[in-house]
Amino acid sequence: MTHPPGSQTPDWIDRWQRVARRIRVPLGFLTAGLYLFELARRAPQPAAVAWSLTLVLPGLMLRGYAAGYVKKNRELTVTGPYAHTRNPLYLGSMLMAAGFALALLSWPVALVLAGGFVVIYVPVIASEERFLRAAFPGFDAYCRRVPRLIPRLTPARPSAHKSAPGAAFSLPLYLKHREYNAAIGAALLYLSLLFLRPVFGALAHWLR
Repeated sequence: MTHPPGSQTPDWIDRWQRVARRIRVPLGFLTAGLYLFELARRAPQPAAVAWSLTLVLPGLMLRGYAAGYVKKNRELTVTGPYAHTRNPLYLGSMLMAAGFALALLSWPVALVLAGGFVVIYVPVIASEERFLRAAFPGFDAYCRRVPRLIPRLTPARPSAHKSAPGAAFSLPLYLKHREYNAAIGAALLYLSLLFLRPVFGALAHWLR
């Protein structure tokens, strides 16, 4: 296949992003359908729901902590959780998703969520890193100090240049990014674990 002079051939990031945009909504419906199916099929185990909090709560806290630091497209954030991992928001989302899969004890939900993260977040992270590398000269040095996803135990020290002034957690930033919506969504999901199952049981009894 030939391309007009001056045009650029889409690379794997562009192609993958196009695919991700097309399947994101269907994948969300599939996950929601599986969630309801698994919830209707068997009652959640109290122990599993309790253990899920050990993943969901740290995920929520990590996302909230990161939201109070990041200044999207304005500066390279290297402090707070960003001194441990380059993608604390995505890591927090992964912890939350794993927690809800654990709460249901559902391998199908876990596999769909894992597949969704690979398909959606891999091209997103790659695209964001491309932008940051072009926008901020210190990004490559930052990448050498801080892992992409799995966090380092000790915070990375800033490079030779001083970090931006006021690089501390900001409640106004947290509110600006509306990260509280993640907490609201998590609360609604736990409420569904508690109350949807009895509703399904009542419907099944009524339909007999």
